[in-house]
Formats: sequence, structure tokens, C-alpha cells
Amino acid sequence: MSVIKELQARSGSVCELCGATDDLNVYEVPPAAKEGSDKCLLLCSTCSEQLDNPEKVDVNHWRCLNDSMWSEVPAVQVMAWRMLNRLRSEGWPQDLLDMLYLDEETMAWAQATGEGENEEDKVRHLDSNGALLESGDSVVLIKDLNVKGGGFTAKRGTHVRNISLVYDNAEQIEGRVNGQMIVILTQYVKKA
Repeated sequence: MSVIKELQARSGSVCELCGATDDLNVYEVPPAAKEGSDKCLLLCSTCSEQLDNPEKVDVNHWRCLNDSMWSEVPAVQVMAWRMLNRLRSEGWPQDLLDMLYLDEETMAWAQATGEGENEEDKVRHLDSNGALLESGDSVVLIKDLNVKGGGFTAKRGTHVRNISLVYDNAEQIEGRVNGQMIVILTQYVKKA
């Protein structure tokens, strides 16, 4: 059975967040590491547009989370938690967040994108000059680095493209050098 058919069967062909019945599409809940309906939702165009574009959020539209947050589907719980966190300054979402319980695995998934963290609590990856690094950036090595277990030295001046950030460690990034994925300390790179 296709993902859309599974989602239609699971949701009864209604938006899993607001209950709308028109213009429904599959929405992949980030970070979606595996295929399948477990990591997806069936959402209306209004919900998916507001999830992807925070500047277009209509706060009153999200009062629907009062009902959908009680869903037994982890993907629905994750998106309800994220939206409630996004809107918590409104007052009423904080009351719902206080009632919402997510098991450990679902909570880890909900927090994986950094939603709900205070700006000062977020892990920030900074290069040797203090420039903010983001996933997908390119960096240049500023020092020869002996690659443990790799059997080679990554030379100063080497460009490392499309880096990924180590989620829980602000001092480490990952990148491919000589065809091998390695962990690099941020103090030895500068943003290209």
C-alpha cells in the first residue's frame, strides 16, 4: 500500500492536525531518516504552509491542537509539540504543553530540529574566527590534521564541502576529506 493510502486510512482522510478535508498532501516530519508512513502526516495545505513558513502563522488556526495533541500517532504528537512551542508566547499553548506527555523516544524526535529551545540554549557551531557554521556550509582547514584511523593527514588549506554538524557537541563537525567522513574540531576550520 502506498504512503498516501496508509495515511488516508490512518486519518480517515482528514488533516491529522486540524481536521480539514480539502487539499490533503503527505508531509514528511523532519528529520525523516526512514521512508514510510510512520514519519509522515496527512496535512491540509494551510497546516503544511504554516509549518514551513513561520512568518505566515495564524495563531487561531492552531487552536485545533487542543484535540489533535491527544493522538496516539507519534508523528502527530511531534508536530503538535513543535507548534505549541513555536506559539508558547501566546499563553494558551503553554497550558497545552504542560498537559502534553511524550515518551522518551518521541520527545527526542520532537526536539531533534531544535524547536522549543531558547536561543541561548542552542548548540552553536562557530569556526576559528567566530563565524556561525550551518549544515551544508563549506570550510577550509587552517592546520594540518592527523586523521586517526584514517592513515593520512588532512592538509592545511583543504576545502571540506557540505559539512554536517554534530548535534550535541558545538566543537565538532563532520565532513568528507579524501573520500572519508571524518570528525573535525571547529577550532581548526574557517568558513569558506
